[in-house]
Amino acid sequence: MRIAITGASGLLGSALARSLEGDGHEVVRLVRREVERAGEVRWDPERGYVDTAGLTGCDAFVHLAAKSITMRRWTPAVKQAHWDSRVHGTAAVSEALASMDRPPRVFLCGSAVGYYGDTGDRRTDETAPPGEGFLADMVQAWEAAAAPAQEAGVRTVFARTGLVVARGGGAWGKLFPIFRAGLGGRIGNGRQYWSFVALHDHVAAMRHLIDTDWVSGPVNVTAPEPVTNREVTAAMGRVLHRPTVLAVPGPVLKLVVGDFANDMLGSQRVVPARLRESGFKFAFPTVEQAVRAVA
Repeated sequence: MRIAITGASGLLGSALARSLEGDGHEVVRLVRREVERAGEVRWDPERGYVDTAGLTGCDAFVHLAAKSITMRRWTPAVKQAHWDSRVHGTAAVSEALASMDRPPRVFLCGSAVGYYGDTGDRRTDETAPPGEGFLADMVQAWEAAAAPAQEAGVRTVFARTGLVVARGGGAWGKLFPIFRAGLGGRIGNGRQYWSFVALHDHVAAMRHLIDTDWVSGPVNVTAPEPVTNREVTAAMGRVLHRPTVLAVPGPVLKLVVGDFANDMLGSQRVVPARLRESGFKFAFPTVEQAVRAVA
């Protein structure tokens, strides 16, 4: 197959590209700079431009480009940057696919479990309504930006991803050095649920969703059983053989990262109902297995 990927230099995109190329598939990487080598296609999400000529013959388009969410204070400017990177980029790609005479048969669009807001201890699958708050509003706008591709008849899948357990990047990647230094501990009261997924399983799920022709719409890409922050802390301690007695009180976290603390202290017990119904099997279903796989 010939598969186009935005965000191919990021954590998720690079892992997916390696997996596909390792099995002999052709990967087309969308780049914002001038094209320098074969297999690259120019795009400019701010201007709404995609070189569709370079997408000719693509079987699938995977859109993973977005500004990384980091542990920093959420000023209005930071929030707007996150919003724009997701909504503008998705709109540019979606409109480009809709304009093609022969678009890819599937548009796999990165999304997030932030769609559901704070779910408390309620098990939440894809039938749940959107939640409240900035992240929930942003994800709704993000997915809505894919409407042109959907209306053009392209099978569109929203991969609502949880926290990806990886050592080389993402939010979880920042936890490893903290825990290795013996400074890891629960956040807030530790009872909030974290919906996680091993990087290996995320890549496998993306490939599964590309190949499973009858799946469309939202799909939660999370491990089968979310765990609490306390359980995450304990698993990290066991795997890395480090103490986990320290804790970050909620008020202190709010002083450091502002509004973002509400999301870090919030609870999301999101389960992958549609992914499992489609026949997907997890290689690392528990948090300890996921951590050991990359530790």
